[in-house]
Amino acid sequence: MRLGEQAIVELAGVTKEYASVAALRGVDLVIGTGELVAIVGPSGSGKSTLLHMIGTLDRPTAGGVRVAGHDVAGLSDRELSALRARHIGFVFQQFHLAPGVSALDNVADGLLYSGRALKERRRQAGEALERVGLADRAGHRPHELSGGEQQRVAVARAVAGGPDLLLADEPTGNLDTAAGAGVLALLDELNRSGTTVTVITHDLDVAARAPRRIRVRDGLVVADERAGATSR
Repeated sequence: MRLGEQAIVELAGVTKEYASVAALRGVDLVIGTGELVAIVGPSGSGKSTLLHMIGTLDRPTAGGVRVAGHDVAGLSDRELSALRARHIGFVFQQFHLAPGVSALDNVADGLLYSGRALKERRRQAGEALERVGLADRAGHRPHELSGGEQQRVAVARAVAGGPDLLLADEPTGNLDTAAGAGVLALLDELNRSGTTVTVITHDLDVAARAPRRIRVRDGLVVADERAGATSR
């Protein structure tokens, strides 16, 4: 994080163990508001566990996690759900779209826990689909959409609630090269509009697009690289 940036994610000495096996081993990491970051590493490196910590999907065995100024350790499961709903959007390799449901309602269903009325959720969903260039496909069901379009619907669902932080886990893993490039360009555009974007990937070409690259191996951050400079 650069001087003057406000942190949206802060990890201090984070360790995560599963059955006495350490997936993370004392990770320190700060991500500033408005950054575009790639977390890159091979399978088994700990990057998915790191995603779970940043996204508050799991709690650390030791160490501290703060997201959007909130200390995760002091929050109940219900409060964590509210934190995610308010501040974090998720995009995964699998699109997780409901079959037989229109793109508009797939996006609107992502706002179910926002407390908004259906009409308002569908209005926001329409705006999100327009933002990702799919306003004309709002009435189409997943099987009527290409893979790239389905991932764009997933991105629209993730950003419909206006999250501060978008976490994308292997977002191009199920896409061909052209569709993957389109989704990455969309993430770049969302970042330019002010959303903090963190992409988790094993693909070095995908990681190379990000101004900041955090390399993970064996549960440790082994490099924190920026365009034009590298710190280890």
